[in-house]
Amino acid sequence: MTTDPVRVGVLSLHNSKETKAICNAVEDLGHEPVWLREENAAISVEDGDVSVEPAVDVIANRLLLSNTDQPAELLGLAATFERIRPMLNEPNTVLTSIHKFATAATLADWNIRVPDALLALSNDRLNEDRERFGDVGVYKTAIGTHGGGTWKVDLTERVNPKVGNRQAFLQQLIDRDDEKHRDLRVYIVGDEIVGSMYRYAPEGDWRTNVALGGAVEDATDDMPDEAADTALYAAEVMGLDYAGVDLVEGYDGWYVLEVNPTAGFKGLFEATGTSPAPYIAKLAIETVDGEVDDDDVERIAGTLDDSRPSCAPKPKTRPSEQPVIGYIEEVVATGTSGSIQAFAKSDTGATRTSIDTSLAAEIGAGPIKSMTRVKSGSVKGGKARPVVDLVIGIGGNQHTVTASVEDRGHMEYPLLLGRDILTDYRVNVRKRADTDEAERGESGEILEEE
Repeated sequence: MTTDPVRVGVLSLHNSKETKAICNAVEDLGHEPVWLREENAAISVEDGDVSVEPAVDVIANRLLLSNTDQPAELLGLAATFERIRPMLNEPNTVLTSIHKFATAATLADWNIRVPDALLALSNDRLNEDRERFGDVGVYKTAIGTHGGGTWKVDLTERVNPKVGNRQAFLQQLIDRDDEKHRDLRVYIVGDEIVGSMYRYAPEGDWRTNVALGGAVEDATDDMPDEAADTALYAAEVMGLDYAGVDLVEGYDGWYVLEVNPTAGFKGLFEATGTSPAPYIAKLAIETVDGEVDDDDVERIAGTLDDSRPSCAPKPKTRPSEQPVIGYIEEVVATGTSGSIQAFAKSDTGATRTSIDTSLAAEIGAGPIKSMTRVKSGSVKGGKARPVVDLVIGIGGNQHTVTASVEDRGHMEYPLLLGRDILTDYRVNVRKRADTDEAERGESGEILEEE
């Protein structure tokens, strides 16, 4: 053991509450946090010597790989750091964990109960065997987060092996109660359970993710031993130092759904009053023989301090790099049974993207998650419309949104892009994908920005 402060690097290129909480917990435990991010991180090879900037003793990996278009780039970055300094949640373990089917295959190989599943690269192979899951099953993209890329589907209809550019698979639906959809999230650090919670799906949905509005309930003291033991074993098999393990109860016991290496803290803290941040900080510090007072860990865990940490580097001011989108843009709309190219109109006044009823049916957008009320100048109080999950591809980018379905047959364009997509772009109202280049002329200046 050493009494010198340990420099704990938190590798995170985003501004999440969890990253901030871990940095603050390291400092509260009397050690030195270092937020490794774009503004300050570098690795140098000179005359055969390799060094890391800023200097750190150990690294906690908090890179989010499931919602990026280039996960291999970030995995390579993490692997480079891991060659130089000890790392919690090493890249090879994270790679398996973020791929949901790879997780299921790994766990099944170690005799951990998971729902039956099928991943096939061809459309015919996936569909020739879909009936073994019954009339209703779960359809998932292999990589996804916050419940995005997960659908409950009618398996009397065909599905695709891909959603956009991401591989998808079929999975058995495990559910004991059609009226009250519930799963169990167990948060593990090292070989200990920090806390657990039951998560309940919001009305009109079956997914329990807190990011989608799911309710939470403390389960730390009364979860079944079988669930606790299964969660601990799953985290050990996946080789993760910290993880949120999601389980669901079937009639014959508990099944592991996912093992999340970057699980959020908000829902767990809301349910249990316990933050995992100081436990992760403790594990990192003790990995390189630093000293931590367990009483301090327990005290700090009673708050979720996600304020801006003192170690946060000052962001550099730079011009916006948002891509440009046209007033009329050609996009690819994808549902569970197909994709189609279509022209879409950009509408910065619309909160939500919307799709024509017939087009939604053609690509298998759905099932209907809930109803939303859309304001209309001609209808007092607005009109209720169903909403469905929809994947919109624009250039090389994929957007999973909750779109409203309406009859747009009398309108020129079957798709309307709302601010749920346009917030990632600069809108050029002079740019139209439905006119020839000769007619369009110069693209003109950007008149609107969202």
